[in-house]
Amino acid sequence: MTPPTSTKTATTTATRAEYCVIACAEAWRDNGEVLASPMGLIPGFGARLAKRTFAPDLLLTDGEAMIVDLDGAPEGWLPYRQHLALATGGKRHVMMGASQIDRFGNQNISCIGDWQRPARQLLGVRGAPVNSINHPTSYWVPKHSTRVFVDKVDMVCGVGYDSAAAAGPSVTRYHRLPRVVSDLGVFDFATPGHTMRLASLHPGVTVEQVTEATGFALTIPDDAPYTREPTAHELELIREVIDPKGLREREVPAR
Repeated sequence: MTPPTSTKTATTTATRAEYCVIACAEAWRDNGEVLASPMGLIPGFGARLAKRTFAPDLLLTDGEAMIVDLDGAPEGWLPYRQHLALATGGKRHVMMGASQIDRFGNQNISCIGDWQRPARQLLGVRGAPVNSINHPTSYWVPKHSTRVFVDKVDMVCGVGYDSAAAAGPSVTRYHRLPRVVSDLGVFDFATPGHTMRLASLHPGVTVEQVTEATGFALTIPDDAPYTREPTAHELELIREVIDPKGLREREVPAR
């Protein structure tokens, strides 16, 4: 499909970073009582916003061994074995980072270059395979570029739709990638072949900017919508309660 020309603009008081918080929060909409595991500053703000507004049943953690309340105070113990039980039992929705991600949602956080002799060593595979085949796994990319959105990842860590299909029903049964959020927009895999689709543009971003920063052909709707506007109450929560120091603007600077 030929990408449409996007020249529309939106009038808003929200910053790009605040749209990213909203987009991350929406990943947990209608999830019910699951463990929200955001990895990164803005995904963390998004999870806390979701719990304070439309997803009150979410469980939040301190990233170590405690369930915490909205203010970060401990309210329950979450030992590692129980954390693994939630993950392998499907009662968790993680939002991970991605050093590389491809059109099918395969994610790489392990190495750049050939695995036998990589040009750069990264985090390692970590829990990405277990996450992505057992419970919903979304991704956050703070700087959208062709270095991250690649035609083919150098190593599969998080399992994409083509890799899951090749592995068979034991992998596809619980495999689901709800969304990818970047500083340019929101993406999903709601296409017949489960390839990446532009779901929304953050206001101020054009389709051309997204396609130029992506190393593969995205599915582009005829009229790409904007990421939804935050409500006045959500903006108040983000600015005065969740992130009063404005740390979000360091991760995604105003443009």
